[in-house]
Amino acid sequence: MYSYSFDYERAADAQAAVAALQADSDAKYLGGGQSMLPTMRLRLAQPTKLVDITRIAALKEIRVDNQTVSIGAAVCHADVAEHDGIQRSLPGLAELAGMIGDRQVRARGTLGGSLANDDPAADYPAAVLALGATVVTDRRRIAADDFFVGMYETALEPDELIVAVEFPVPEKSAYEKFRNPASQFALVGVFVAKRADGVRVAVTGAAPSVFRPSALEAALSSHFTRDAARQATLSPDELNTDLHASAEYRAHLIPILAARAVERAR
Repeated sequence: MYSYSFDYERAADAQAAVAALQADSDAKYLGGGQSMLPTMRLRLAQPTKLVDITRIAALKEIRVDNQTVSIGAAVCHADVAEHDGIQRSLPGLAELAGMIGDRQVRARGTLGGSLANDDPAADYPAAVLALGATVVTDRRRIAADDFFVGMYETALEPDELIVAVEFPVPEKSAYEKFRNPASQFALVGVFVAKRADGVRVAVTGAAPSVFRPSALEAALSSHFTRDAARQATLSPDELNTDLHASAEYRAHLIPILAARAVERAR
């Protein structure tokens, strides 16, 4: 049987968590463990220490006002989905959180963990990018457009800790996802956000990393209608082809899901 030993540390605050990783370059942060533990089980990662950040009170705060929804990195998906303030101010984000995985995953997985892992089929990156959110870390603020670098790659330094994410409240928003029936990950997911300065759209599951389709954004900024979304065309170039769907099929799905999101946006 495969096994190896590692240390476990429960961090009292963000500073202690960062210090633990700075002292050991092979240590990793542990949130809900929905990505880290399977990776360890498959022998794709062997951290010498797991630094648990889920008991840090400051990382579990949710603050909502008329302009911004701020969510701590250690807040689990279920709490985002069920929070009354988020449901009122940013219903598209609450709905997205309620579509992640199953009940068990939503009860354990965290916002910060999902973003730091940056799985190409994860849901949260679409909301962060479409809403133009700001990722707040222990040392800086990173705009959404600068945060996602590539497949499983972000702008984070190895020891950098996500503390919170600040989401501007749009006029309207919605998320539509075509799910993998087994994993519930997005074969294609589209988040649409209508703002005073135009429309932002982000697509997950269709490419190596979340991206903004400029053609859709231009069409919806001119006319925020279902028909405008359906008439937009996307090239399959640089989209994923795998055992679940071809690049052409994903390119076909994106305008359809965008149209449904526009119709449901509130």
